[in-house]
Amino acid sequence: MDKDLTEVRRLINLYIEGAGKGNADMLNEAFHSSAHWFGTVGGVDYALDKKSFVDLMVSQPGDAGALVAEIVDVQMDGSAATATVKETGFWGTLAFTDFFQLAMLDGRWQITSKTFATTNG
Repeated sequence: MDKDLTEVRRLINLYIEGAGKGNADMLNEAFHSSAHWFGTVGGVDYALDKKSFVDLMVSQPGDAGALVAEIVDVQMDGSAATATVKETGFWGTLAFTDFFQLAMLDGRWQITSKTFATTNG
């Protein structure tokens, strides 16, 4: 279980760094090919597939110099896991709570979805 927890945390950190820097390679490594993102920002609902999310992060990286992100919880049971991340300073001013779902698929851990809540703005 320790190596699984280490891998899940590594994937979440790939998301944090990849979204912050707009690094498509990191995001593509972390997320399953069929992954989806859901949430609302400023009254606009988002339901993005992997390509749309990666394209958005590459064109508008989240770290404008103030991004702080922390993994605050990881829960695992067999081949499934959830992780919660708190982010502040995303795109300079936004704060989010991110809920990630992960699964062991094709012999490796992968993020299968992200649902987020905007916690300010």
